[in-house]
Amino acid sequence: MATLLLGINHNTASIAIREKVAFAPELMHEALKRACSSAELGELAILSTCNRTELYCVPNHLAENEAHRQKIEKAVLSWLANYHQLDSAELKNCIYAYWDEDAVRHVMKVASGLDSMVLGEPQILGQIKSAYAVAKEAGSIDSHLHRIFEDTFTVAKKVRTDTAIGENPVSVAFAAVTLAQRIFEDLSKASVLMIGAGRTIELVVQHLKQANIDNIVIANRTLTHALELKEKYGVDEVLLSDIPEQLINADIVVSSTASQLPILGKGAVEKALKIRKHRPIFMVDLAVPRDIEPEVGDLADVYLYSVDDLKEVIDSNVQSRQSAAAEAEHIIDKGVLDFQQKQRSLDIVSSLKAYRDKAESIRDIELDKALKSLGNGESAEDVLANMARLLTNKLIHSPSVQMKKASAEGHDELVELAQVLFELNDKDNESK
Repeated sequence: MATLLLGINHNTASIAIREKVAFAPELMHEALKRACSSAELGELAILSTCNRTELYCVPNHLAENEAHRQKIEKAVLSWLANYHQLDSAELKNCIYAYWDEDAVRHVMKVASGLDSMVLGEPQILGQIKSAYAVAKEAGSIDSHLHRIFEDTFTVAKKVRTDTAIGENPVSVAFAAVTLAQRIFEDLSKASVLMIGAGRTIELVVQHLKQANIDNIVIANRTLTHALELKEKYGVDEVLLSDIPEQLINADIVVSSTASQLPILGKGAVEKALKIRKHRPIFMVDLAVPRDIEPEVGDLADVYLYSVDDLKEVIDSNVQSRQSAAAEAEHIIDKGVLDFQQKQRSLDIVSSLKAYRDKAESIRDIELDKALKSLGNGESAEDVLANMARLLTNKLIHSPSVQMKKASAEGHDELVELAQVLFELNDKDNESK
C-alpha cells in the first residue's frame, strides 16, 4: 500500500506563504472529507502548525511507477491550492513530497522534533497526535495510517526517553523571552499582554515567570482557558475586545491564537502609542496565520518579530542538542526498518490468505463434483482417484504456467525462487 507525504514548512516557504495554506481547526473535518473525495485518497490526515502544513495520504490508485506518483502528487497539490484559493504554481516550488519509506522516516523525524525550527521542541508530538485524533474522528484514517502513526509515537517517545534532545529550554516561547531580555534592561519591570491562551502562550508565561515578571495579562476570545492560566500562574484575564485598552500599558505583546484573520491592526497600535507618548512596544507574533498585521512593524516605536525572525535566537541555543539529534536519527532508522518489516509481514499474510482461499475454492468445487458422482452410484475408488487427479492438476496449473513463462522470458531468478517456494531442490528433498 502506497504512502504519500506532501508538505510545506519553514525551510521551504516564508510565513507569508505558510499562513495561506494553514487549516482552520474548526474546518478540518470538512477539509479531510473534501480532500479524500477530490484527490481520490483512501486515507488522509493533515498536520497544520505555525511552521508546517503536511498531508499524510494513502492514494486509492496504484503508485507503481514515477508517472503514477506524479499524477497523484499533482492531484493532491491541486486540491490543496484550490481549497485555499491559490495558484498551484505558487505552491509548487515550496512543496516537498515523500513516498513510502521516506514518508515514514519524515513523519518520525517531525514527531521527534528533528525537523522543527527549534531542534527537539516537544510541542510537535502533541500536534501530530491531535492531527491523528481529528482524522480518526472524521473517519479519514484506516489501518495503514494507523500503523504509521502508532509506530511514529513509539519512536518519538523513545527519542525523548533515550536521548538528550529535549534538554535545555529551547522553543519559540523561550526564544521570545530571550529576545525580550536583550531589549529590556530590567525585564522584571515590564508589563506583558498575552493574546491567546493555548499551549504556546502557557510556555511563554512559564518563561516570563522564571524571569520574575509579575504584571502579565491574558487576552482571549473566551475566559475559560484564561482563567485556567490565572489559577496556575496568577496572571490577569481579559477578553479580546479589551486589547486596545490593555495596549496602553503593555511593554511586551506576545500573540499566538488560531484565528484566520489578524487580531491586532496598525490603527489600534498607533492610538496606543500616542497615549503611551511613544514609549516602544516589543511584539512577538507566534501565530500562523499571523495575529498582528505586518504593517504594525512599520511603526517607529514598535519592534515586531514573527516566528521566522526568532530563528537566529533559536540557532544559538541548539548546539547542545546536535549530538542528541545524531542518536535520534539512529532510533528513527531502526523505527523505519521495524515498520517496513511489519508491513511486509502484513503483505505476505494477505497474499497467503488469498492463496489459501483460491486453493479452498478449487477443493470445494472438486469435492462437490465427487459427492455428486458418489450419489450417482459411481465407484468410490474411481471417484477419489479422479478427484485427486483433478485437484492436483488445478492446484499446479497456475504455478506451472507462470514458471514456463518466466523461463521463456529469461527470468531465471523467478524460476529459482519457485524452486525454493515449492521445495523442488533435489538436496532439500533428499534430506526429508
